[in-house]
Amino acid sequence: MDRGILERERELARLATAAREAAAGAGSVVLVFGEAGIGKSSLVRAMPDRLPEQARVLVGQCDDLATRRPLGPFRDLVGSVGAELARAVTEGGDRHRVYEALHGELAVTPHPAVLVVEDVHWADEASLDALRFLVRRMERLPALLVLTYRDDELSSGHPLRHLLGQVSRAPRVHRLPLARLSLDAVRTLSSTGRLDPAQVYEVTSGNPFFVAEVLAAGGTGGVPPTVVDAVLARLRGLEPVTVDALEQLAVVPSAVERPLVDVLLNGCVAPLVEAEQRGLLAVTPERVAFRHELIRRAVADSVPAARRIDLDRNVLAALVARPGSDAARIVHHAAQAGDQDAIARYGPDAARDAASAGAHREAAAQLRLVLRQRGRYGPSDLADLLERYAVESYTIADSAAAVAAQREAVALRRSLGDIRALGADLRWLSRIHWWAGDADEAQDAAREAVAVLEHAGDDRLLALAVSNIAQLRMLSDRYPEAVEAAERAIALARRTEDAAILSHALNNQGNARWRGGDPGGRKQLEESLDVALAAGEVEHACRAYANLIWTLLDNLQYAEADRYLPPAMDLADRAEHLGFLTYLHVELAIRRLAAADWEDAERHAEFGIHDFLPARCPALTVLARVRTRCGRPGAGELLAEAQEIAVRTRELQRTGPVAAALAEAAWLRGDRAAVIEAVTPVHAEARHLAGIPYRAELGYWLAKAGQPVPIEDSGHPYALQARGRWREAAAIWQDAGCPYEHAAAVAESPHPADKLTALAELDALGAEPLARLVRTELRRLGVRRIPRGPLAATRGNPAGLTERQLQVMRLLAEGLTNAEIAARLVVSVRTVDNHVRAVLDKLDAPTRRHAAVRAAELGLLPGRET
Repeated sequence: MDRGILERERELARLATAAREAAAGAGSVVLVFGEAGIGKSSLVRAMPDRLPEQARVLVGQCDDLATRRPLGPFRDLVGSVGAELARAVTEGGDRHRVYEALHGELAVTPHPAVLVVEDVHWADEASLDALRFLVRRMERLPALLVLTYRDDELSSGHPLRHLLGQVSRAPRVHRLPLARLSLDAVRTLSSTGRLDPAQVYEVTSGNPFFVAEVLAAGGTGGVPPTVVDAVLARLRGLEPVTVDALEQLAVVPSAVERPLVDVLLNGCVAPLVEAEQRGLLAVTPERVAFRHELIRRAVADSVPAARRIDLDRNVLAALVARPGSDAARIVHHAAQAGDQDAIARYGPDAARDAASAGAHREAAAQLRLVLRQRGRYGPSDLADLLERYAVESYTIADSAAAVAAQREAVALRRSLGDIRALGADLRWLSRIHWWAGDADEAQDAAREAVAVLEHAGDDRLLALAVSNIAQLRMLSDRYPEAVEAAERAIALARRTEDAAILSHALNNQGNARWRGGDPGGRKQLEESLDVALAAGEVEHACRAYANLIWTLLDNLQYAEADRYLPPAMDLADRAEHLGFLTYLHVELAIRRLAAADWEDAERHAEFGIHDFLPARCPALTVLARVRTRCGRPGAGELLAEAQEIAVRTRELQRTGPVAAALAEAAWLRGDRAAVIEAVTPVHAEARHLAGIPYRAELGYWLAKAGQPVPIEDSGHPYALQARGRWREAAAIWQDAGCPYEHAAAVAESPHPADKLTALAELDALGAEPLARLVRTELRRLGVRRIPRGPLAATRGNPAGLTERQLQVMRLLAEGLTNAEIAARLVVSVRTVDNHVRAVLDKLDAPTRRHAAVRAAELGLLPGRET
């Protein structure tokens, strides 16, 4: 074995197996991770010898630039891949073209293609988006995607976390954490040297890179006290011209392409020969790179600041003189060299390149750097830059920066007297305020935008501003005003033949009508969807889908929502519209909560717990309700944050569900006063709106807590329960496919037999808190033989069953057929078939009867009190 990759046989074998499976059409993702110097790159270099003979290995590198290169690792592939991918990543403006080209490259023969992206902890946003696209499709590709990263550099908010969360949900993923070398391995590596292996091991803790550096420096006398010293020790004795060359190359945080090397070294690479021989550099006809990033950093960090500025100026001059140089690299070296003129000149272009590639974090960072030089721009150019910075900040969920920049842009537009630009900026400011959760500020900016644009002579901008007013009024439940504003926006949009604004306005009007109690609004919302789809307006189509699904869910029309969810998610996924995809996942979480599929509800809700507040609030609410209903801790903290977000929005679609969740949690812990406190103010708003479904649920909780409320004469099951008509409500819940709500309604029966039926359902669902209340009521009624429920000790689930599998197993033990279980849990029979197979496997049971016996032995079934 190569002495440099000792103790990596297991990892190489797993990579080889994954590659063979990929060649057969079962692609996967491999995560290779560990601390700096642990040997990730060495593993990648050793990998080709273990792969199938026909495998193609493509390697891209993420660089430690101050602001990352958009699509940097994929640009590295140019020269090794087909013309379409090369053109797509070089031009970079159409990210969907990049995605499709990547997909096509991995699908072509020979198989398998092994795409390695090294150091993804330094990846730019566009590259992370491209990797997200690939991750969701790898299982259907004859390819392997290998990602290497330093796991000790990932903070809780690191951009890579989201990608890793998505990888964790991929069907086929291999995790290869790299361990440090053992003392035996260090002895093997030290066998030809004079150093004490135990001392080397003690100094390096078995980190392979540190071991190699200490051993390489062994001839200098003794073990250096730090690894940096070990690296620098290897420079001793080199010719000054070689040291100068190494220092010059070290300030470039990436492999250095040969044309740039030639310029920086005056066309002479001879000084690099000795450095290459000592293992410091890897030199090819195409590029020069340090053997390890830690070597480059050690060399660069050893250079005095004054000299380093000169070295960066050299790189900056060389890049500026070369046509087609990457603007991001120019700005990086301009910042390091302190060249403010270069930052001001090239920064806007670097930001534009990043934004067009979808690297919005990088675009915001470039513009942030540029705006430090705001005195170098005239008012109009500065306003443009501020607008761009606001939009990029809005896109990356930095609400404070977005609001501040857009306000400054508006102030500049006022001073310039450009009413069209002012109106457009005010409309954007309204949107940014709404997204940040500031309802009043959003309304104020929206009204002023319309007032300014009324006389600007631009019907398109006016239509968009009026539609924005309609949207805000719809969201704040002012439905008649929303319908009126949307009507005007629709007329203006038709006049300007703008399909995007027409779809937006139809969406607002249809949603306002439907939620205001007019069923005809649904047809208009569907028209909004049709207009957007026909025009290829993906964002507006996704918004129409999202609003259709949300209202269907609110109206308990789950079968209809199920019809829209798959095409909506497919569209958002194909278009990589991650904001709407996240929102649709949260809607699916609401759907799975209704079906009492706690595990699936949590899985989809977790997509929404990031920075997008309109999705975060309902996602937190779903997660809290699952914990509340299953008796798990943490619901209170989740609801506290959800309530804080909801109150700021002043939207009943946020405050209503949060208040209902707070009420349910309070009721289950026996706190009637908290029920009334949580619900009263929100119910006071909702009771005046005929089409608001939250009114019935909130009224139900108030009535249940003993608070007098006007009797609601509607057919909503919560309204029926509030009037004591539990049996009718239970039938509706059952037809809608809501097993938890069905059991809760049946539990309100005064008859013990009904309560026992409800208790069995609640036990099957794992709904312990409500089941506990039902048991208390049964004891109060004098019932002697009450099922005990699952023992507390079994909640850790020794069989390893998921919550849904526990539900299936308990119903299976009652003697229900798969079809009956499917009807009870509101899932397909095929889904139940899969769950039953998993239950039998996990319980090591050959038959259903054996599974029931085994579950009883483990205490997973409700017992009987004597």
